[in-house]
Amino acid sequence: MTIMRYGDLVKPSTFADDNYFQELTSHMRENDPLPFIEPDSHKAFWVATKHSDIIEIERQHEKFLNTGQSVLQPREVERQIEESGQGQILRTLIHMDDPDHKKFRALTKDWFMPINLRKVEARVKKIAKKTIDDMFEKGSELDFVKDVAVWYPLRVIMMILGVPPEDEPLMLKLTQELFGAEDPDLRREVESEEDRMQTIMEFFAYFTAMTKDRRHSPGDDVASVIANAEIDGQRIGDLEAMSYYIIIATAGHDTTSSSASGGIHALASNPSELSKVLRDPSLTALTVEEAIRWTSPVKHFMRYATEDYSIRGKEIKSGDALMMLYPSGNRDEEIFEKPDHFISDRKPNRHLAFGFGAHHCLGNLLAKMEMKLLYQELFSRVKKIEVNGVPELTHSIFVSGLKTLPLRIVPR
Repeated sequence: MTIMRYGDLVKPSTFADDNYFQELTSHMRENDPLPFIEPDSHKAFWVATKHSDIIEIERQHEKFLNTGQSVLQPREVERQIEESGQGQILRTLIHMDDPDHKKFRALTKDWFMPINLRKVEARVKKIAKKTIDDMFEKGSELDFVKDVAVWYPLRVIMMILGVPPEDEPLMLKLTQELFGAEDPDLRREVESEEDRMQTIMEFFAYFTAMTKDRRHSPGDDVASVIANAEIDGQRIGDLEAMSYYIIIATAGHDTTSSSASGGIHALASNPSELSKVLRDPSLTALTVEEAIRWTSPVKHFMRYATEDYSIRGKEIKSGDALMMLYPSGNRDEEIFEKPDHFISDRKPNRHLAFGFGAHHCLGNLLAKMEMKLLYQELFSRVKKIEVNGVPELTHSIFVSGLKTLPLRIVPR
């Protein structure tokens, strides 16, 4: 019998063991859906495991704030940041509250709307075709993560940002170091808050040069929008501009990569579901939504209560921290029929993988378009996909997914 330790949610290794993670969160939803956790290594916090509770918190963004600390940090990391005297390292949309959040989100919002995404769809489709062409050149046996999933969304988001192809390896390296800081295979050799700072400073150096270029010669890309952005008649600050580049470059890559590979793993592990979508390509969009629900690459965000508040009879005090555990909400038995089954044509699919309310993911339509085009290209050219080894998950409590996925692919 597995012993359930709620405090394991602060351990990156918990998120690398999907069976244990799902067993743990299922137990929490059934027995204590809003527990208060007091780990030695972190400040105490509440955990929202139910779909409706996560929505209740997200919907009331004036009562539950980011306060610049949107991701759970160990006490030691908080101490290192405080001792460095440098304050907040990044100030992205996920760190902001209104009114700043609304103003900064508006800067690029139009770029990620359907009318503008249609303008780049043909280019994304071309990248998808080239990606699958390259995949088949590797032969029938490959690692879908390393050979396909990490490169495809990276190339798409770099194209949208305006980063030249020769700089893609650098962007991949920095992205993996930032989001994989807790994973022994992805982090720098010596990992500390100083090493994380070094990764961010390398991002800053790169995008500072890009900003200078785009201010001198604006182009038709998101980097030009950010470089020349103004709020209330004033050009946005360097910290905000650099943070904006970084959140688009990183969040727009890792999350889509994890969802795309996680969906393929689920299909390869469920031949009947794979056959269903191979027979009927019109199901691809639904399959994409299910892949995103199934993987839920963003594991959590934190919120902080601005006043006393009651949820499920629990008294949340002003200043209390709350973790919104998205993968748990996306397996909620009260919302999803057979939540632990991958159903390629699931409908409705009210998953929370992109968040909810004011902080709903800005790039969600781009991510779904990317995955749909990749899946369409792949499904039109394969007869069978089989798991050919033991996949591995990244060790991370924030953004995580598969880091290896050995497959055997049979072409049509």
